[in-house]
Amino acid sequence: MGEWLSPAQLLGYLAFVLGLACFAQKDDLRFKLFMAGECAAYALHFLLLGEPTAVASTLVSLGRSLASIKSRSPWIALFFIALSAGLGAWLYQGPLSLLPICASIIGTSALFLLKGLRMRLLMLVGTGLWVANNLLVGSIGGSLLELTLLATNSWTILRMWKAARDDQAATASAR
Repeated sequence: MGEWLSPAQLLGYLAFVLGLACFAQKDDLRFKLFMAGECAAYALHFLLLGEPTAVASTLVSLGRSLASIKSRSPWIALFFIALSAGLGAWLYQGPLSLLPICASIIGTSALFLLKGLRMRLLMLVGTGLWVANNLLVGSIGGSLLELTLLATNSWTILRMWKAARDDQAATASAR
């Protein structure tokens, strides 16, 4: 039971709560702000678990979440993608190391190059990679977080898709 309440796992649970709040947001700005908070808690969580690649990837995700609030420049996206790849190469410890790096690259592409429904769909792919990583490294809070984010993000995607469909139907009937 002590492992479930260790400082590392408690930070994972905090990331869990912030992640739920993040992926429940339909507003892109609030989504990105909550994601930054989730990343901060996650970075400390992985630091205490001794997972340097996941720490680096999460810190890059934190930076890119904040940067994507002010800019949607493909050049800044490329910077964060290159940073993720470079840190991944430097900290590489085997195939497991590729999961957080790929998730970070996918998330960067989503946050800088997409918005709304498309952004969340690509983030769903990155979430799947984090699920695999967290299950394999023994992150209890992280695994619960990412599995719940799959469900929460899917629910938000469905709500956004239905709202867009209803808007299109209303526009079509007004013609």
